[in-house]
Amino acid sequence: MNEATGEDTICAIATPPGEGGVGIVRISGDQAIRIAAKYVHPKNHTPLEKLSNYRLYLSDVFSKENFPLDEALVVIMRGPHSYTGEDVVEIQTHGGPFIMQKICDALIQQEARIAEPGEFTKRAFLNGRLDLIQAEAVLDTIRAATTSSLCSAQGLLRGVLSREVEQLKDELIRNLAHLEAGMDFVEEDISFIQNEQLECVFKEIQAKLQHMIDTFEEGRMIREGIKAAIIGRPNVGKSSLLNALLKTDRAIVSSVPGTTRDVIDEYVNLSGFRMRLIDTAGLRKAEDLIEEEGVRRTREVLKEADLLLLVLDSSEELTGEDRILLKEHGQDHCLILLNKNDLPFKMEMQEIFDVMSSKPEKIEKFESIDKADKILKISAKSGKGVSLLKETIRKCFFKGNLEIGQGPIVTHLRHKAALAKAQESILQAQTSIQAGMDGECIAFDMRAALDSLGEITGAVCTEDILDRIFRDFCIGK
Repeated sequence: MNEATGEDTICAIATPPGEGGVGIVRISGDQAIRIAAKYVHPKNHTPLEKLSNYRLYLSDVFSKENFPLDEALVVIMRGPHSYTGEDVVEIQTHGGPFIMQKICDALIQQEARIAEPGEFTKRAFLNGRLDLIQAEAVLDTIRAATTSSLCSAQGLLRGVLSREVEQLKDELIRNLAHLEAGMDFVEEDISFIQNEQLECVFKEIQAKLQHMIDTFEEGRMIREGIKAAIIGRPNVGKSSLLNALLKTDRAIVSSVPGTTRDVIDEYVNLSGFRMRLIDTAGLRKAEDLIEEEGVRRTREVLKEADLLLLVLDSSEELTGEDRILLKEHGQDHCLILLNKNDLPFKMEMQEIFDVMSSKPEKIEKFESIDKADKILKISAKSGKGVSLLKETIRKCFFKGNLEIGQGPIVTHLRHKAALAKAQESILQAQTSIQAGMDGECIAFDMRAALDSLGEITGAVCTEDILDRIFRDFCIGK
């Protein structure tokens, strides 16, 4: 992506593809008003350049061939008090793709160019209208699918995390200034801050950094959702469970083993949180190349899933395939679902516990629930036990420690990684103090921590970071 400098003017269709009641063409740059004025003629006969800010004006819009395209509402937002910080013109036409494309063609004729993905928001960042956290929150807001993910995105957009990061930076800068002032008078044995005071400051900063890092796992789940894979041998009711959770017939249900041969995924709202449900092919020895590919894809999904839902047929005794799956996946991030509970129960609970415990080196992930509560009796066919399953999943991942929108929540891996780097630098500064190192060594680590915190808000940034962040945006935002 070319760096936005404000020297060129960009345009794009800002509404989704397809027909709609209203379509918006957005223009931004120093020449936005001049270029738009060639084709936008207000009905009140006032030149576009003389229109007031933030008011809608009914206008005729013409093509580059000078024939009328539409009647539209036009609004001017002059910089720096606009989204991008530059002069912005928005043309609100009827939502026909052909109309909007013709408007863009005309604007390009007058030396505007089509915006790159996320370039309007990138310009807002480069012009100081948003920091990098807030820019990312714009995309999070667009993609939010639940109340919790929207509240989290809005908290970031309104500066909850940014303010916390800036406060930590201010604390470090203030104490770094005291340290460096003392370094100038080292021969006179004058100190503006004692090592003991610095250690106290570092301890407080470490605690705040750790608190933010600790919010990441839940924060990521809030933003991205839980990725849950439904696994089990063929014909135990995996597809029926998917349908029961979705409350729709999404997957084919059949008594024939191996009906599901590919990975099927859908999203479900889990009491305000998003869960991506993945119905997998039955894990068994494949009988043909198609089923073999389905099993291979299933094993790939298992590596990425946050949660495994291991389905067993409780109307039958444990099979050898069941035991293998219980042994391999029964611990860690797995819930055991004893399906077909509407039929006579034939499984031995103790046998299930014994097989699950046969890998003592496994580390239990879901510490918030008892081991016995990981085993649930359900009937995917009747829906019995499905509500309890949803509540158990929620309990596994969301412990209720986060007040969404009230405090800083880390939802991006980029933020967590930068916080961890800052924490490491502060730890090194503490080590330097304890080792009796001179002030320059301590100051070096403090500056490194400041740089890491600056990466989060964009105060320290590279073009590569910007490219990675804005490439996922749609054109027009």
